[in-house]
Amino acid sequence: MLRKLFAFVLFFNLMSCAELQQVVNQMPQGNPIISNADMAAGLRQALDFGIEKQVSKLTQTDGFYKNELVKILLPEELQKVDKALRDIGLSSLADEGIKALNRAAEDAVKEATPIFVDAVKGITFSDAKNILLGNDDAATQYLSSKTQTALYAKFNPVIKNSFNKVGADQIWSNLITKYNNIPFTSNVNPDLTDYVTNQALKGVYTMIAVEEKDIRTKFNSRTTDLLKKVFALQD
Repeated sequence: MLRKLFAFVLFFNLMSCAELQQVVNQMPQGNPIISNADMAAGLRQALDFGIEKQVSKLTQTDGFYKNELVKILLPEELQKVDKALRDIGLSSLADEGIKALNRAAEDAVKEATPIFVDAVKGITFSDAKNILLGNDDAATQYLSSKTQTALYAKFNPVIKNSFNKVGADQIWSNLITKYNNIPFTSNVNPDLTDYVTNQALKGVYTMIAVEEKDIRTKFNSRTTDLLKKVFALQD
């Protein structure tokens, strides 16, 4: 009787071990180990896609002007110019002035995008994991902090040339002259090149952030094995 009981207990224990192993085999094994190099490559790829898919839209006609996310509106100093011109029946001229600012930005981004691409390629994310597990625009914000000063220096002369190319300098010179000639107004002389440069940069980062958020939150936006592998860590 004792021998039979011992055999039964041994059989039960063996069965339990087999069942336990089966359960273990069916459990999720977790994400594979991903190196910092892979994480950095995945983040750079996401930013590259943001440039390719989103920033390229800004280079098209109305890329800024008809995109409410990045449309360049007038600086505070010129809002009174806009209102005053509209009040005296020059609404079409005021509209043309706003369009000219956006056209300059569209033209500048077209010429400056390769500079931006090179900046992305040169970034090494030593803290790639923190960026990956950060906010929806963490990589974009990191990129902005590392490149904005250098990109401003590159964008600014392009914007200045773009003003000449699209006629924005003449349009705004005309607008400001007309405004300054209105009785009882204070003369204005804003640095439009600086303003539009900053707005153009803001638009670039905004559109990259759009793509980054899509990749982070929408599985279908992860169109490469590397993106799927890396961004699975933050799901």
